[in-house]
Amino acid sequence: MITLAEGLRLPTNGLDYTILAIYFVVVLGIGFAAKRSVKTSLDFFLSGRSLPAWVTGLAFVAANLGATEILGMAANGAQYGAYTVHWYWIGAIPAMVFLGLVMMPFYYGSKVRSVPEFLLHRFGPSSHLLSSVIFAVSSVLIAGVNLYAMAIVLQALLGWPQWVAIVVAGVFVLAYITIGGLSSAIYNEVLQFFVILAALIPLTIVGLKRVGGWDGLTSSLDSSHGDAFLTAWKGTGIGEANPLGANWLTIVLGLGFVMSFGYWTTNFAEVQRALSAKNLSAAKRTPLIAAFPKIFIPLVVVVPGLIALVMEPTLGKSKDGLQYNDAIPVLMRDLLPNGVLGIAVTGLLAAFMAGMAANVSSFNTVFTNDIWAAYLKKGREDRYYLKTGRVVTAVGVLIGMGTAFIASSFSNIMNYLQTLFSFFNVPLFVVFIIGMFWKRTSAAAGFWGLLSGTVAAMVNYFGLYKQGIIAIPSEQGANFVSSIVAFVVGALVMVLVTLVTKPKPAESLAGLVYGSRSPGMEELPAEGDDAWYRKPALLGWGALVLAAVCYIPFSF
Repeated sequence: MITLAEGLRLPTNGLDYTILAIYFVVVLGIGFAAKRSVKTSLDFFLSGRSLPAWVTGLAFVAANLGATEILGMAANGAQYGAYTVHWYWIGAIPAMVFLGLVMMPFYYGSKVRSVPEFLLHRFGPSSHLLSSVIFAVSSVLIAGVNLYAMAIVLQALLGWPQWVAIVVAGVFVLAYITIGGLSSAIYNEVLQFFVILAALIPLTIVGLKRVGGWDGLTSSLDSSHGDAFLTAWKGTGIGEANPLGANWLTIVLGLGFVMSFGYWTTNFAEVQRALSAKNLSAAKRTPLIAAFPKIFIPLVVVVPGLIALVMEPTLGKSKDGLQYNDAIPVLMRDLLPNGVLGIAVTGLLAAFMAGMAANVSSFNTVFTNDIWAAYLKKGREDRYYLKTGRVVTAVGVLIGMGTAFIASSFSNIMNYLQTLFSFFNVPLFVVFIIGMFWKRTSAAAGFWGLLSGTVAAMVNYFGLYKQGIIAIPSEQGANFVSSIVAFVVGALVMVLVTLVTKPKPAESLAGLVYGSRSPGMEELPAEGDDAWYRKPALLGWGALVLAAVCYIPFSF
């Protein structure tokens, strides 16, 4: 999944390890501080729905800003150039805004504890159980990605054996989530967000200075890779060739709509942060607040990949030499002095732990509430489910360690993650979007749409693309196509099944379909929430306009 070249060992010293040790102490301290607020299972799984919007907003973006994204998007920047910004400005921001303005009132207003539980109310137990199992599997697979990638990176940079790195990070994530529940995970994610930025910002600034500033960077890349390398849309016409292997249609539909909306609106590792907010207004603002730092993340992730390409022109050119995945480690090795190097290593470790913690905390919620409590051990006292959640957290970490090595068969971090998203998140989004906007959609349609969409994506990827039956220029392009196939097949099956089956009674759909409301959706804003700068519509449209403006320098 990720291979790092030899010779990347960092010259760390006692100061760097002291910084790392301080970080671990603070992480555990946050866990013990959060423990005092955990009295019920709702406290453990959703922080008692008590957190302010700025906390959940930063946790929302930090949960996504794992080291797999940092290393993977820097690698994509080095390999694909400015095409990588599509994953942010069209592949994240519109979907985050849609989640905040359109979907959070349904999620939060219905008082569900998880995304699969929403399907239980809308479609019934069959869709609920299937989605719960799918999500549980995908969350531990993604947690495994973070663990395996971290082990490889720390082995290359610090000389730690892989098993040591896996055990150290796994134990600390297990400790602070088991002790303090979701509150501990979220407050640690807020800390990790700033630690990650403290690592990446100096790396970017020093790197730009080394290559002669932005003008020096663009001049070097124009001469070595052509003027299209730093544009986002050039060469994306249908039938034209570009490094990404995708045209504007698959970028807009596959990435910008299907994959993006599928991930950001149904991935419980993200939605869980918004559900922990203190009221509906804060829940709606959570992804909208997160959208603004998300817009600027390419400056400290993609740009370093471009800098590394200038500093190390052989990057990705030889199978035995430096690979695109080496972009961030190369810059750390060549640019940072001790002390700052310790912060950078801590930032990478924080990013891995943030990504893993997000998936483990969502796994324990879904497994405990949507599988164990719903179908295996019904009607127990709340204390029993609180204890079960802590046990399941340990199980999730252990399974994540085991699934880490499944990822080793993939040559690129983001290819593996995008493949998982096309299999699991896109079909879920189909079911949500049709069920939410078409009252006639039946319970049977939800189950068969989810199942057929998942199977269609897998058949397209493994049966057609991998077997060479259809020719797609790149893994990323294949994932975009798989996502479109999953969406189309799932949607067609849902429509056909709905037309031949009986719909749910209209009175049972209050607050679950567009145009209807539940008592939870009538919640009045808290004091101060009606201030103009907290208006969700203003935040949402502001994020969309800003993302569109950011495209301008990369469009000509």
